[in-house]
Amino acid sequence: MWNIFVKHSWKAWNVPTSLGLQRNKPMGKVIAIANQKGGVGKTTTTINLAASLAALEFRTLIVDADPQANSTSGLGYNPKEIEYSIYECMIEDVQTRDAIIQTDFPNLDLLPSHIDLVGAEIEMINLQSREDKMKDALNHIRDDYDFIIIDCSPSLGLITINSLTAADSVIIPVQCEYFALEGLGKLLNTIKIIQSRLNTDLAIEGILLTMYDLRVRLSNQVVGEVTSHFQQMVFHTIIPRNIRLSESPSFGVPVLAQDADSKGAISYLNLAREILIKNGLMPQETV
Repeated sequence: MWNIFVKHSWKAWNVPTSLGLQRNKPMGKVIAIANQKGGVGKTTTTINLAASLAALEFRTLIVDADPQANSTSGLGYNPKEIEYSIYECMIEDVQTRDAIIQTDFPNLDLLPSHIDLVGAEIEMINLQSREDKMKDALNHIRDDYDFIIIDCSPSLGLITINSLTAADSVIIPVQCEYFALEGLGKLLNTIKIIQSRLNTDLAIEGILLTMYDLRVRLSNQVVGEVTSHFQQMVFHTIIPRNIRLSESPSFGVPVLAQDADSKGAISYLNLAREILIKNGLMPQETV
């Protein structure tokens, strides 16, 4: 069935299926999806961006770094039935490959989460190099994937700091609603601190506007305000409010698998396209 979704994705983009994507060497780029504000679309973005990259035949791993384990359940897995999770990889030195789950979707794997991750921050307090635990866990498998997408928890705690320390770049979802920029300055300041002390190579992949509603004046005002303030940092792709995006987690599938022609699916495919072009993995003329 996934081949059908891939054909739909190419059709939606108006891109020929024979297009040669540029994949010269194992890249293993790690992208964290982060914002300490909850309800901005981090998990939705993680699952659907990763699924879009996988549908385009890029080997992609989702790392669920949120104790709520929404990326895990959103792909149809019960966190209570998981044998190993990112928690065991960071705290108990379980081999990362032993915890990875091959999903039902080709090219898409999952490193799941568990409620035990809540206690990880306390357990790591007295550990040496505690900010590097996730980076150490992912280093073993980076070359197995083209992209590793980390779903961060809605906080700026030690797990999120671990995620940003392990990442090459960060995507910041910002909802097109009132108080959209609330807390964003604090997150950007945290990123600067991590850049200066823990991960000098950390870059901002982009700010992603989510939950956009064309009919609501406030949505347009937020788009204008964020774009005016952050300019080139803002992705051209804007994620709309879409019923299919809201429904797909209850079915345990990405929106691309539920309805490849929906606005939500096409938007995340466009986001994947933007990222691929930015990273030199898709020619600009495919627009």
